[in-house]
Amino acid sequence: MMAELAAMNRSVPSFQDVVRSRHSTRGFLPTPIPRGILEEMLREAQYAPSNCNTQPWNVHVVSGKKLQELSAILVDALRAEHYTLDFSFDKNDYPEPYKTRVAEQGGRYYRALGVARGDALSRAEVVERNLRFFGAPHAAFLFLPAVGDNVRVASDVGMYAQTFLLSLAARGYAGVPQAVLGYFADTVRQALGVPDELKLLFGISFGMPDSTHAAFNYREDRIPLEESIVWHE
Repeated sequence: MMAELAAMNRSVPSFQDVVRSRHSTRGFLPTPIPRGILEEMLREAQYAPSNCNTQPWNVHVVSGKKLQELSAILVDALRAEHYTLDFSFDKNDYPEPYKTRVAEQGGRYYRALGVARGDALSRAEVVERNLRFFGAPHAAFLFLPAVGDNVRVASDVGMYAQTFLLSLAARGYAGVPQAVLGYFADTVRQALGVPDELKLLFGISFGMPDSTHAAFNYREDRIPLEESIVWHE
């Protein structure tokens, strides 16, 4: 019995390992996650904190044929430039140093894929890959009720999403949060039958990462602690 427990403990990654191994994966294998495991991870995500225990997340998980149908609809909406955001967002609105980080991240990602700066066609294809869910077998769309300026509700949904992403990482799966999916809120609502009063914050593509994909080893560094933490003693 002791030997079995020791083996189990060795197989369970530490919290530090899970946090540091989690990254945004942009290439997946098509193999779906077994329903029981998926439900277990979603239950774990429910343990995320929320204001007054409101648990305001409303999550639509899309898989299989429905995901393929939704992908085709979203690609059409992108090509038609039919954007319907529930929450305003423009990368160019970031002040420094955040604006520079956005530009540097984009440059590193395109270089990892081997896409040249002036290659407009390849860059357009890279954008469309977002709406093909990077080949993932599942996507989760995170909706919330509109409350006040929505900031506190959105923060609750963000903590839910991070808990889910860590649950994926702990089991060897991966996910990528995608703000771009929120650019097509009306399109997604109509396709999934979601009521208008629920607002789309973003989506997460997830599944088993594809180790052969060009983006598999793409990683982003983190800024030094002193750039984001102020100590008061």
